[in-house]
Amino acid sequence: MTELSTLYETDYSAWTLQTAELIRAGRFTELDIEHLLTELSDMSKSERDELASRLLILIAHLLKWEYQYQTLAERWRDFDGRSWQRTIIEQRKRLALRLRKSPGLKAVVNEVIAEVYPDAIDLAQKETRLPITTFPQNCLYNLTQLLDDDFYPNCEEEIRYD
Repeated sequence: MTELSTLYETDYSAWTLQTAELIRAGRFTELDIEHLLTELSDMSKSERDELASRLLILIAHLLKWEYQYQTLAERWRDFDGRSWQRTIIEQRKRLALRLRKSPGLKAVVNEVIAEVYPDAIDLAQKETRLPITTFPQNCLYNLTQLLDDDFYPNCEEEIRYD
């Protein structure tokens, strides 16, 4: 085990600083390649995990909006869906920011949507208590719709952002 490998185990922050310095200096033979590869792989996984988390919450809220909002609004005069709307807005902004910072994620968006959609249905079903069969088996929202500030499924009135 090299000194740098040991440093990875004992002082991660110092390891990252020293690794960066070795790369800047072009001293590639001294790098802790095994841990460096692990960290690079984890960075990619972390980005994808955040993308999945944002998509899961956004899709679940859009499903709730599409399949339950009108019913609740008719039943309770005071229900305006603002908390759902705030969550949808926040997730859209954070998702758009992540895709701007890491445009390479766009290549996996459809795959990630397909991965998280069953969990989004599950979340929406548990929160709404609607029958699971209420929701489509496949996600009907595309990335353009998911990021569109004006897209609220089955909403005929204009959404106000108060």
